[in-house]
Amino acid sequence: MSVASTPGVNYFDSLFTQSDDPWHFKTRWYEKRKRALTVACLPAQRYGSIFEPGCANGELSAALAPRCDRLLIADGSAKAVALARQRVAAWPHAEVRLGWMPEAWPDECFDLIVISEVAYYLDAGQLHVLIERVRASLRPGGTVLACHWRQQIDGCVLNGDTVHAALQAGLTMPRWSKHTELDFRLDLWCRDLRSVAESEGFV
Repeated sequence: MSVASTPGVNYFDSLFTQSDDPWHFKTRWYEKRKRALTVACLPAQRYGSIFEPGCANGELSAALAPRCDRLLIADGSAKAVALARQRVAAWPHAEVRLGWMPEAWPDECFDLIVISEVAYYLDAGQLHVLIERVRASLRPGGTVLACHWRQQIDGCVLNGDTVHAALQAGLTMPRWSKHTELDFRLDLWCRDLRSVAESEGFV
């Protein structure tokens, strides 16, 4: 990650040194509600494999873990990784890695990739690389979920709207659903265009 244009490892390590929950994922109703909406919008009940880059302290990861056979999560802050390991310790199929995205993108393929509250910390070039790696590592029929704060963040060149516009243009996948509020937006792209009812054989 380019420290010259975007927050770097020292910034995030400093946040997690001051608090094990710097964005109040555990306590704020806003975060709890957004997390519930994020998980509820997933069209499949269960996934073979999920990847969540930028997992922070693992609160969303813990909500994703019961929905898959393999969960891989990663963060660029060693302090966040340690917290995330504790948070998902109850699920033996969950693995936590240290690494900045998109540089440390894993050489694996996934059924679901979750990009949540992380892409606006990149610059435009890094976001382009991230989108290319998402496309390359998504299995046939795979799903991409993105959720981001829409307001401008100090020190960031992107916001949620610009991130999701870039994802819409770059993924070259149909957008399966979208949810936009004053604070955040939640979009889902899927290579499997069947509805939930259709996938269950009711349509």
